[in-house]
Amino acid sequence: MFDSSSIIVGLEIGTSKVCAVVGELNEGAAPNIIGVGQAGSRGVRKGEIIDPRVVEEDVRHAIVEAEQMADVEIRSVYLGVSGGHIRGFNNRGMHPVVSADREITQEDVADVVKNAKAINLPQEHTVLHAIRQDFFVDGHKGVKSPVGMLGARLEVDVHVVHGHLNRLQNAIRVVRGIQLEVEEVVFNGLATSLAVLTPTQKTLGALVIDLGAGTTNYAVYYQGVIRHTGVLAVGGDHVTNDLAYGLKVPQGRAEQLKIDHGHAVMTAADEDQKIELKSGHGLPASHVNLSHLRRIMSLRLEEIFELIAQDLMQLDLFECLRAGVVLTGGGARIRGITQLAEQVLGLPVVVGNITGASSLKSSIDQPEFATGIGLAYFGSLKSRREAPRFSLLGGIKQVWGKLLPR
Repeated sequence: MFDSSSIIVGLEIGTSKVCAVVGELNEGAAPNIIGVGQAGSRGVRKGEIIDPRVVEEDVRHAIVEAEQMADVEIRSVYLGVSGGHIRGFNNRGMHPVVSADREITQEDVADVVKNAKAINLPQEHTVLHAIRQDFFVDGHKGVKSPVGMLGARLEVDVHVVHGHLNRLQNAIRVVRGIQLEVEEVVFNGLATSLAVLTPTQKTLGALVIDLGAGTTNYAVYYQGVIRHTGVLAVGGDHVTNDLAYGLKVPQGRAEQLKIDHGHAVMTAADEDQKIELKSGHGLPASHVNLSHLRRIMSLRLEEIFELIAQDLMQLDLFECLRAGVVLTGGGARIRGITQLAEQVLGLPVVVGNITGASSLKSSIDQPEFATGIGLAYFGSLKSRREAPRFSLLGGIKQVWGKLLPR
């Protein structure tokens, strides 16, 4: 039995699966992964809970499986969230240094970050993360740690991630319904980046795209910090829906066709090939044209990458991506997906591998586990920081706290 005080648990409540990852704190930055539990997800649509009762059951099953594998009792989790309501943008805050000797203190840093968060959000939204990017002292940019410097004016650029309070609360209530505490609510796109990017990639600049079943999360790192995040309320399930409609087959059969015969890129060799659909479940035997199936898939997946490309072009971020693109999530398993992404984005693309974790079995070093593992990483990093922790669940305990990655 492991010491519960050294245990960090990431919980992802996704559209297709619920995943709990148990990590044990060690000397390194990344936790030692000692257990994973998963269950099919039945009450989530486009990353958001629509049936709390069945979601609670699925979460309980995943937690129990993780406890049994890790031989621990789970008491709290770092909860990953996604959904089309989550937004990210950059903002700058300013704070005058008022001490007599003009030396910048930790309190000045806390005040300038607080000012950067004091933004006009929609009334029903709350801040999830305010991630520090760059400090400025008397207009001098590129300052990484201003404490101890002399100056009259301190500024900071932050990336703010915010979401709809009630929709975030729905996930928290589900977790508390099975007598677990939520240590912190974390945007899935941030967690995934922690799991798959190396320090070099973060410095050079990389785009992480998490192709989930109900949503596609993405994040841009450059010069070691997050510069942009986004969520599209579209994912692998929409590819399945398109196939069901276009091929005139049930959802279950469309999903199996996607897995067995799907490809993100069409070729001339597909034109004359047909897939035999055996009779069953009251349906007659029939045939599907392979080129038709792959054309449907390619168009939907191309649209996802084009939407991301349009967002990045508006912010002039492509020049920051010298390390290219990393794909994760279940959608990263689609054959030809890296080829299509390279065609649309014009950048080198790879499927992400988990970085830094010890005792990680090859069976979970898979793209669909990146978010759950990243949530455990996030918790491990938070446990090592001595900076004051803000209270999220206090208003929901004081309107969001414990949410600022530092």
